Amino acid sequence: MILPIIAYGNPVLREVAKPIQQGQLDLTTFISSMWETMYASSGVGLAAPQVNHSIRLFTVDTLQLINSMDQDERAKYPDAPGIKAVFINATILDQGGQPWGYSEGCLSIPKIHEEVFRPDTIRMRYTTEQWEIKEEVFNGITARVIQHEYDHLEGKLFIDHLAPLKRKLLKGKLTDITKGKVAVDYKMKFSV
Repeated sequence: MILPIIAYGNPVLREVAKPIQQGQLDLTTFISSMWETMYASSGVGLAAPQVNHSIRLFTVDTLQLINSMDQDERAKYPDAPGIKAVFINATILDQGGQPWGYSEGCLSIPKIHEEVFRPDTIRMRYTTEQWEIKEEVFNGITARVIQHEYDHLEGKLFIDHLAPLKRKLLKGKLTDITKGKVAVDYKMKFSV
């Protein structure tokens, strides 16, 4: 089932999400809806708060992103071919490497893309949808997408990484999104 994406301005996007306990909800159905929603809105990652569930879960598919790049561009990313994974109760244990800029966008903040600098490498502990605990290192574009989605669990948005002046310049566009004055080709829920 395709769920509506929660638009910027909704308080759920600023909450620190709660950990999930095994058996707390029908994860199989919810995760299936997360994937369906993410793909229907052409996303490469989706966090549960973006579909109005303040729980520590997100999905990432950088396989499709990296595979859509031409061969020269793909060669820039050491994490090729990418991953497709569900992250439950994730914790970033360490971040490192040279921060690098990339134009990020967000399904909850449509029509805005800005360069965000993030560390190249992260070490993370998380639980899979089969309730296995994993600890892995991610880098490149995969690390970036994971950090973006992880921020959602912490009540942060990519615009929080921008300089104050840049955020001020975006204020009008952000206000329009809050009021539902933005056209998107996917299902959204606005605060108005």
